[in-house]
Amino acid sequence: MCGIVGYVGREEAVPVLLQGLYKLEYRGYDSAGVAGLRPEGLKVVKTKGRIKNLEDKVQQVGGMEATCGIGHTRWATHGEPSDVNAHPHISRNGRIAIVHNGIIENYLELREMLTKEGYEMQSQTDTEVVAHLFEYHFKGDMMQALMDTVKDLRGSYALGILSADDPGEIYCTKRDNPLIIGVGEGENLIASDIPAIIQKTKHYIVLEDNQIARITPDSVEVFNAFGQKLEPEVQTVNWDISSAEKGGYEHFMIKEIMEQPKALRDTISPRIEGDLPRLEECGLTDEIFHDLRNIHIVACGSALHAGLVGREVIERFARVPVSASVASEFRYRNPIIGKEDLCIVISQSGETADTLAAMREAKKRGARTIAIVNVVSSSAAREADSVLYTWAGPEIAVATTKAYSAQLAALYLVAIKAGLARGTLTEEEGKEYCRKINELPELINEALRTRPQIQYLASLYSNRQSVFFIGRGVDYAAAQEASLKLKEISYIHSEAYAAGELKHGTISLIEDGTLVVAMANDKALYEKTLSNVKSVKARGASVIMVTNEEVEPDPEICDFVVKIPDCDPALSASLSIIPMQLFSYYMGVYRGCDIDKPRNLAKSVTVE
Repeated sequence: MCGIVGYVGREEAVPVLLQGLYKLEYRGYDSAGVAGLRPEGLKVVKTKGRIKNLEDKVQQVGGMEATCGIGHTRWATHGEPSDVNAHPHISRNGRIAIVHNGIIENYLELREMLTKEGYEMQSQTDTEVVAHLFEYHFKGDMMQALMDTVKDLRGSYALGILSADDPGEIYCTKRDNPLIIGVGEGENLIASDIPAIIQKTKHYIVLEDNQIARITPDSVEVFNAFGQKLEPEVQTVNWDISSAEKGGYEHFMIKEIMEQPKALRDTISPRIEGDLPRLEECGLTDEIFHDLRNIHIVACGSALHAGLVGREVIERFARVPVSASVASEFRYRNPIIGKEDLCIVISQSGETADTLAAMREAKKRGARTIAIVNVVSSSAAREADSVLYTWAGPEIAVATTKAYSAQLAALYLVAIKAGLARGTLTEEEGKEYCRKINELPELINEALRTRPQIQYLASLYSNRQSVFFIGRGVDYAAAQEASLKLKEISYIHSEAYAAGELKHGTISLIEDGTLVVAMANDKALYEKTLSNVKSVKARGASVIMVTNEEVEPDPEICDFVVKIPDCDPALSASLSIIPMQLFSYYMGVYRGCDIDKPRNLAKSVTVE
């Protein structure tokens, strides 16, 4: 969940590190720090709070004057956000600095052992233990010390290490947490994610689990766990740095909301030929879908909500049982899954710890796995049997928008492919649905034109302390994502309910002035949803209805109606979520919230 960056070259390291940390701040922003290697030894500056606090503190101490350094931005797990708990952590002798992303599960055991050896802990973190353990193992050989250290660690980690005994070098290793190496000319970098290196180079190496790398200004050497040298593939970033900038927008979130037509177009267009889905290059052949017993969709957060839509659509098109499960629950419940099943995992980053663990559990039990991910060469992409990339581009705001929409598009393609393969859709039906999917980018453009209306509604309701979302079928799945967005961005208590469940308890929470947002786009279910709206309205609720342009609700029933383009009900979540993303955004703006970096959240959850 934390962000790591390292630089070794001929430039002053700290400006490069700070620039990289700003690009990684979405991974955590409880504290930050840098360590630089100077002729006289290591110099460390760290502080509680945002990267700006760190930058100010570096200026206060007069800079670092180092050409080799490591940096860290923290999302707190072990120990409260504080100066002392901030990374980098230093060994007892002051000659080793370490930054860490992950969780060391046996740190208490190691802490006890090291305490008996005379080491004194200054922080509450699990990472400080690693710094002392490295010193304990160090006998003059960095590589051997690192191999010995990781043998003692249980849990997940990405580690960046500096040693005053090996100036001009950075060592790094990983297990179950992402780490890349940026390959430049006369300079090289390490980082948790591509945006941190893109200003310096577009070339990178994805470090695999248990590999160790030694990095100097002119070389990158990668070794396996036994110290044998490897020849890793150097990959190239396929997007421009401008994609990771705000482009004149006030926040990344609104920029990414407005980029959704392009995200869908880029995800859909390469996968439809002759009005039929072509997914063979993704490893999705007809044979995969022929004799399925069940499909299991596994994900977390917004990706799970995309999966809930996917469940509805795949069952509708392919007539095969589909479940959608929280990854952290799926992996521990002894799931009934085997060789006749398909497991679809969804993750923007492809590094979500619970999702990866669930996929590995499914693979262990013999199921075929498909990963729907946005990040090329991520762990999920590398480990799945098949991968369907969502070409949404870099998503910087912590709360996902365009990646979620691209995930929906990918699931629609899978649903059509499965239906055609199983004979539950005719070829003409498949072509018709592909044509409808191709229309979605333009329809989303139309939905984005609700922006002025939504901004006005947010100005009216931004003082509310509780909001309820209701819907049926696909609308209910969309309502869950809408509710999550509002929680994330505005810090307003929000819940989503199946509209028919209101009378089974939830309606007791409705009182005069309670805001209810009704998602009502499925014509077959519209009258049923409308009756639920009447029930909350009769109890004093304020009602916003999100529905298609062909419906004319009674103005006495709804306080406001937000119209989106009419489309096939199976695909309506792609449109109904747009005004709700905008609503969440403007509610956060009016409440003075940190839009791109909501409190306590991080973009990629790489710890359990």
